Amino acid sequence: MGLLLAGLSHAAFSQDTAPDYSNLDHWLCHPGKSDDACDRDLTTTVIKADGSFVREPFEQNDDRPIDCFYVYPTTSLDKTGNSDLIPGEQGEIITAHLQTARLRKHCRVYGPIYRQITIPALRARIAGQPMEMDRNMTYGDVLDAWNYYLENENKGRGFVLVGHSQGAGLLNQLIASEIDGKPVQKQLVSAIVTGTSVQVPKGKKVGGTFKHIPVCESADQTGCVITFSSYRDRIPPDNTGMFSRASGGNMAACTNPAALAAGKSGKAELHAHLSTIGEISTSFGSYKPWVEGGKKVETPFVSLPGMLYGECVQKGDFNYLEISVKGDPKDPRLDDIVGDLWSGDQINVAWGLHLIDMSLVMGDLVNVVGQQAKAYAGK
Repeated sequence: MGLLLAGLSHAAFSQDTAPDYSNLDHWLCHPGKSDDACDRDLTTTVIKADGSFVREPFEQNDDRPIDCFYVYPTTSLDKTGNSDLIPGEQGEIITAHLQTARLRKHCRVYGPIYRQITIPALRARIAGQPMEMDRNMTYGDVLDAWNYYLENENKGRGFVLVGHSQGAGLLNQLIASEIDGKPVQKQLVSAIVTGTSVQVPKGKKVGGTFKHIPVCESADQTGCVITFSSYRDRIPPDNTGMFSRASGGNMAACTNPAALAAGKSGKAELHAHLSTIGEISTSFGSYKPWVEGGKKVETPFVSLPGMLYGECVQKGDFNYLEISVKGDPKDPRLDDIVGDLWSGDQINVAWGLHLIDMSLVMGDLVNVVGQQAKAYAGK
């Protein structure tokens, strides 16, 4: 579990005991923590088309006028249906580092630890051998953390909600029941809910999942939702597709953060921060070099300018962020990226690029949140 909670007894984190969010040990990310999972090295190696490496340090803005409330995806490796409250280094901790730490440039990040449905539970369900789990417990923890944050930490500040996959689904539930149409909605800078589905009536930007909160249409729009799931252009979702599927006469909304950041519509170049560390990297076996000759990247993140593009497309029942990789066989960079979920020796088409949804557009999300924070302050 790393060193974050070394020395604390397991009894203090019983799966049957609800977290106490006045205790900083029950927060993965919190401005008051000295061992904050979101306060880690964010240096990126930019690999240019000629194969040269340039280190890009992370620059944090000390004047952060808004907050980010982050709910992480299915990442716990605990062998029970619901996780305990001890974050794993290769689970909750590294996921927060990859998915939301970079937003510290513009916001104070609060990320509660919660008793989520685990990866083993998900695998057991897929295998047709479901294990016992409690989804009410999972949402109850997130709701408790949210209420604690509002009552003790927020102090009237604007906030961005950030979640992916299971975390995004929990935030959708929280937004619908606690924020949509309520007085606190006026403090919503935006909601970034990815790897899930936000439903809207066809041709509309509001309605469906949320009654009063629209889909974002520009980078300086506030009080809106950014949502998408990503699939490769050469491997679109088939009838097994897990994400971005139409439901109940509505369609799944899709927002392209890169297009918002660039102030344009259609296809846009992605500012990705791809991981060289953690489960996403190691799930593909040994370290994969990024350039011919095998020169190793020594930073936790990689950026590949001019190589990745995204566009929201609608095909059949799906409306999703289509990812194009423009590899050039003539330059020394490798011509593809990793990020697919594999089942044996086959790519699992149903999941698309779910594992790296956030990484693909992290630079664009930071850009957009910065513009939204300025717009919110201007109000």
